[in-house]
Amino acid sequence: MIHSLAGGVLADGEVYTFAKVRMGEEVMWYLVPELVFLQEGDRVLVPEGHLSREGTVEKLERCTRQTAPVPVNRARSLAGKA
Repeated sequence: MIHSLAGGVLADGEVYTFAKVRMGEEVMWYLVPELVFLQEGDRVLVPEGHLSREGTVEKLERCTRQTAPVPVNRARSLAGKA
């Protein structure tokens, strides 16, 4: 593990799975919980306020904190499969 001079962690070695989800015209990246197994084309539920919305997985990516499509600490997680 590498630490920055400001005290934060630069690399934790963990691999994350992100899903690119389309909801109508909108496309967003979501963090996939560890025990949820998805394939491209699966219907999923994404959080939207206190409710959830349905979308379609367009792409899945496994990446590290440095290569993630959105910052891991700000990424929203999928609510689950639809």
